[in-house]
Amino acid sequence: MEIPEAILRRRSIRAFAPKGLTDEDVDTLIKSAILAPSAGNTQPWAFVAVRDRDVKEALVEAAHGQSFIATAPVVIVVCADSTRTAPRYGERGTTLYCLQDTAAAVENIMLTASHNGLGACWIGAFDEGMAAASIGIPKNIRPIALIPVGYPDQDPPPRLRRPVSEVLHRDKW
Repeated sequence: MEIPEAILRRRSIRAFAPKGLTDEDVDTLIKSAILAPSAGNTQPWAFVAVRDRDVKEALVEAAHGQSFIATAPVVIVVCADSTRTAPRYGERGTTLYCLQDTAAAVENIMLTASHNGLGACWIGAFDEGMAAASIGIPKNIRPIALIPVGYPDQDPPPRLRRPVSEVLHRDKW
C-alpha cells in the first residue's frame, strides 16, 4: 500500500472483531512508532501494551466511560518522558517537543494499523492521573494517548475535511 492510500483508508475505529492480536502485531506497531521524528533524536516516547481486562476497564474509567476501549484486544498507552527532552531544550522540550514527538509516534501507529488491516482510535480525552495509576507508570512519565487497536468490526465512511483553500495560507496569513 502506498502512503496516500493508508492515509485515505485510516478511520477512527470504535468496534472490534473478537480476533486477537499477536505479540508480533504489537511489535510491528511499536517499531513503526519509534521511527517517528523527534526533536534532537531524543525519542521521549514509551509504550504500554495493555491486554489485561481489569486494566482496560480502568482505562475506560479514566477515559470518561468510553467503553469501546475495553473491547479492543490491545490498548496501547503512548507516554512521554520529558526528562529526555528537557536537558537539551528546557521548558520548550518539556511542554512542546516531547508532545509533538509522541504525537508523531501515534500517527505512525495509526497508519501502520490501517496498512496492516487493523483498526485503531486515537483517544486524548482521559484523566491523565487515573490513566497513569492504572498502568503503574513512574511520576516523570506522562500518558499522552490511548490507542485501542484490533481488527475492525465496522467500516465507517470518511469524515468531511476542510478544503485546502480554507486552511492554506501562502507566504503570509
